[in-house]
Amino acid sequence: PLLTSKSPLVQSQWCNMKTLLLFALNPSSLLRNCAKTNKIRPKQTTTTFTTRKSIALMSTTDSLTIDPFAFRQFQESDASRDYSGTVFNISMEEFTKIANSRYDEKELKDGYAPFCKHLFIRNDFTDAKVNVLPITPENESLLRCKYEARNDKELPVLTRRFPKDLVVTPDNPLPVAKYLDLILYSREQINKENEAMGDDSTSDTPWGIVSIKAQDVDYELPMQPITVMRNALGKDQGGSGVPLDREKYMEAFNYWNDHAVVD
Repeated sequence: PLLTSKSPLVQSQWCNMKTLLLFALNPSSLLRNCAKTNKIRPKQTTTTFTTRKSIALMSTTDSLTIDPFAFRQFQESDASRDYSGTVFNISMEEFTKIANSRYDEKELKDGYAPFCKHLFIRNDFTDAKVNVLPITPENESLLRCKYEARNDKELPVLTRRFPKDLVVTPDNPLPVAKYLDLILYSREQINKENEAMGDDSTSDTPWGIVSIKAQDVDYELPMQPITVMRNALGKDQGGSGVPLDREKYMEAFNYWNDHAVVD
């Protein structure tokens, strides 16, 4: 009688029973059949997972991250205490967030090797000062030299600089830089150098910020000649393994012969 009855109520009950039977046999079929027969859509729910994996996946949406080699440029890192270059008092987290918000692949400029790029951004969020001065007859006697390595795995090399306390005064401060030159290495190159030095990469973003220069121009200034030579060393000695380019080296010499960093 239930099968032959034309009563709407009976027909509805029969549909429900058939639906339950189909669900027991094939749950996915049930949802399709019920939607077609009764025009009822199954309730959809959204579940948010906060597992380590999902958090890690979210972090890969960034294009840039600060490489451990550049930690020394941030005050929050202990390595900054012995670093003579530009040190930022902004947190690494905040710096990374701003850098990623201004990242544009089309704005990347070629560096000294295919794996190296430069990204120039306006310095309107830090108080970083320009730390390079021209050498003049008046300040030449203030230059100081010393051997130093950028970390405990590199070979020490001879460097020269102006001691900050000798060239900077309240009446003659260093100007705040107009631009920041973010020097980027590809993830592949960072992984190669980490492997050679026995380190481990801590990120999988496409680019790592390996150095930050505070300057007044939005183009690359020549790297110091000793850095050009250091890069020509093998990766196991802190270099990048790129052969020395005499033309680039002489370009560096011509600039740094008349300039020095302020320590």
